[in-house]
Amino acid sequence: MLMQHYLTSLFEPKSVAVIGASDREKSVGNIIFKNILHSRYRGQVYAVNPQHELIQGQPAYKSVERIGGRIDLAIIATRPQTVPRIMEQCGRCGVRNTIVIASGFSEAGSSGAALERKVVEIAHTYNVRVLGPNCLGIIRPDIGLNATFTKVSAEPGDLALVAQSGAMCSAVLDWAETSRIGFSSVISLGVTVDVDFGEILDYLIYDDKTRYILMYVEGIRNARRFMSALRSAARIKPIILLKAGRHELGAQAAVAHSGMAAVPDTVFDAALRRTGAVRVQNIGQLFYAAKALSSKFHPRGDRLAIVTNGGGPGAVAADRAGDLGIPLASLSPETCNKLKQILPADCSYLNPIDIGGDATPERYRETILAVAVDENVDSTLVMLSPQAMTEPMEVAQAIIDVAEEVSLTISCCWMGGRQVAKARRLLEEAGIPVFRTPETVIELFHTISKYFRNQKLLLQTPGPTRQSGLTGERGGRMLIETLLGERRKVLSEMESKAILRTFNVPVAQTMMARSASEALFVAEQIGFPVAMKIDSPDLTRKSEAGGVRLNIANTQAVWNAYHDIVNTVQLRYPEAAVNGVSIEPYLSRPHGRELMIGVFRDPLFGPLICFGAGGFDAEIFNERSLAIPPLNRFLARDLIESNCASRMLGKFHNHPAVKHDALEEVLVCISELVCDLPWIKELDLNPLIVDENGAIVVDARIVIDHALGTGSERYAHMAIHPYPVHLIQKWQMPNGSTVTIRPVRPEDADLEREFVRNLSEESRYFRFMESIIDLPLPVVVRFTQIDYDRELAMIATTIDDTGRETQIGSARYVLTPDGESVEFAVAIDDKWQQFGLGRRLIAVLIDYARTKGYRALVGDLLGTNHKMLRMMRRLGFTIHPHPELPGVKRAIKPLHG
Repeated sequence: MLMQHYLTSLFEPKSVAVIGASDREKSVGNIIFKNILHSRYRGQVYAVNPQHELIQGQPAYKSVERIGGRIDLAIIATRPQTVPRIMEQCGRCGVRNTIVIASGFSEAGSSGAALERKVVEIAHTYNVRVLGPNCLGIIRPDIGLNATFTKVSAEPGDLALVAQSGAMCSAVLDWAETSRIGFSSVISLGVTVDVDFGEILDYLIYDDKTRYILMYVEGIRNARRFMSALRSAARIKPIILLKAGRHELGAQAAVAHSGMAAVPDTVFDAALRRTGAVRVQNIGQLFYAAKALSSKFHPRGDRLAIVTNGGGPGAVAADRAGDLGIPLASLSPETCNKLKQILPADCSYLNPIDIGGDATPERYRETILAVAVDENVDSTLVMLSPQAMTEPMEVAQAIIDVAEEVSLTISCCWMGGRQVAKARRLLEEAGIPVFRTPETVIELFHTISKYFRNQKLLLQTPGPTRQSGLTGERGGRMLIETLLGERRKVLSEMESKAILRTFNVPVAQTMMARSASEALFVAEQIGFPVAMKIDSPDLTRKSEAGGVRLNIANTQAVWNAYHDIVNTVQLRYPEAAVNGVSIEPYLSRPHGRELMIGVFRDPLFGPLICFGAGGFDAEIFNERSLAIPPLNRFLARDLIESNCASRMLGKFHNHPAVKHDALEEVLVCISELVCDLPWIKELDLNPLIVDENGAIVVDARIVIDHALGTGSERYAHMAIHPYPVHLIQKWQMPNGSTVTIRPVRPEDADLEREFVRNLSEESRYFRFMESIIDLPLPVVVRFTQIDYDRELAMIATTIDDTGRETQIGSARYVLTPDGESVEFAVAIDDKWQQFGLGRRLIAVLIDYARTKGYRALVGDLLGTNHKMLRMMRRLGFTIHPHPELPGVKRAIKPLHG
């Protein structure tokens, strides 16, 4: 197993050369070289400057090529015009990594962009990795490396900071120094012409010094890699992210600084919800969230109880909670009865719980204990304002003691200055988050609660919903390809609904009439009453164009409506192309709510699904919520609930609640459609009518683009790789049994656990290289929560006589730290060995890894696992001794050439 990430030599170099090192005070080269010398770096450090023999008392070399020894990292602290020549020198002498400090590249205009392209071309020619340009550098406290031009250093710790802004790194470091927070890494990315967020997150996954990750983002270049790495890292380590450019002026400033295209904030927010990370809105929230996570502040939900010795501060906290949508917990009757026994008669038993200005440490303690056992409460905010009878130190100690007794997450707000300073320090030293103002702690609670909610969204891996096969995909593809062959872009309503039907979206039957006489026959065939709409590729809002007539009851009305529609549209929009009029049944849904589901393409993140109110309700509820596909019912429900239009879906007046399952099903079907049909540029279902009986699409419009489907990979257009339903296959085994081979799904956790439990002791040892009986829950989650962009897990199952599915085999690969190969593992139930199932599963891994462009399939096997070694040789693997582990063999199969 390759334990070292391919960027290790960049972030943990054994030798560093500073090109442009200087004695000139306040110059970049001077500060960087001085920082490295003073940080007690444990590797070799070299100064490179052709103008000097000595720099800061150290020998100086005329060029990096004159050093003679191996250089892991070269820091280029010279003018941008000199960087191409220096990059050539680094490449010729075998330098593996460079950090380019200077600005003046793509962020500076066309001439800088041309210079940047030249640097990247040279780096790729010599296989040199580049961090930057326009970056601050890196700090690795554990090896004593401060390779930055900031005057603030960093203490060792478990927090990694990754930022595109050097100024942001400096600000965080300055704050951390006063807050006594340490770092595992500080990494300034700059313009990210080569090494980007994705690769750095990959490295931090493997870095055992890092437990938490802070990110500052201005722009990204590769959405798929960013999402994939972020989702993989967030499964293992909490990530807090601050992104600049939430509004237009901020976005312009971020683009000017990073040189990368802006991403609409709503799009980025939708993407981040699917990564398991949490986003903060300002630098203060970034600091406080980092502090909270490092103090193990983990709320189990978002229902908050507030305990305070002052009604005013409690009301302020409650107001801020209301602003952010944080629900204050409704205390149970049992809790209220306990509080009546604990608190004086004039105190409030509601939430916020005002325990009185004379509250003693014991009263605080008993109140917290009462709240802690209430099932309606997830977390508690304890507030104290210094009053005449207050004992801040004694209350703080009581809270520290009670925090060890209860599972409830506790945070504190100790308002004031000198009178509570010592008590605040006491709480901090005990690892309990404590803040000065109620707004700050409420915002922190909101941030960390979002983190745990996003973790739930991360665990959703939408599986196949068409268990009967791929009818929708095949039918939809054929229809789309026919239209593309005709060079069509805007589909008629009839064509749009035909494609929707192939994906099981319920639509109102629609037929086209190109003349008034044809409209008569179509209306008779459909049956009265009917609705009639203009069919024009140039008109997106048919009602506003005067092109809709409803509840038409007879043939004479059809004749009149046809002419009226066409004449009205031609008068208002004389240049619009008119194909005719579409006719469909007039739907009378007295309890129906009109909604809108849409799809649009973001240049970076690909297709997004939007949801909101439709029809005339859109003027009242004009909010649009976004989600990145693929979706399952859980994610569809989250999208619906995130929009204010969800408030009109429940029961009110004489309207029964809508059939939520039907609405969720439509969203899942639309998700499948955009996953399987990369040519979809726009899709608009408006209105989609939902009532107590179900959902039906009344009007639909699809726009397609031939250029959108040109990616070499099946799901190249997606920011999140969908469940690879096309890999599902049935296989008839030599013994006559039918086996289903399919990618693993999250709901397979019990199957996976039972499969491992049923393996023989020898088979378990061969698979895991250690003696285990049962898989721990985190391992089961890791095995079944798959990011299909970077890993694959296939299982083989059979159905017994009772209809129960049983897992009999498993094969998986994960991306190795070198980023170019994948490491595989396979296990077969002992009773099902010798039938060729292992070869079949490995063949699927080989084919899929080859399509993804990986260089090789690699696996580590015990030398005593003779059956597996024989199978590997038959499949074309070469067997080598493991470079580090005696008794272990390494099997390698090149996938190309």
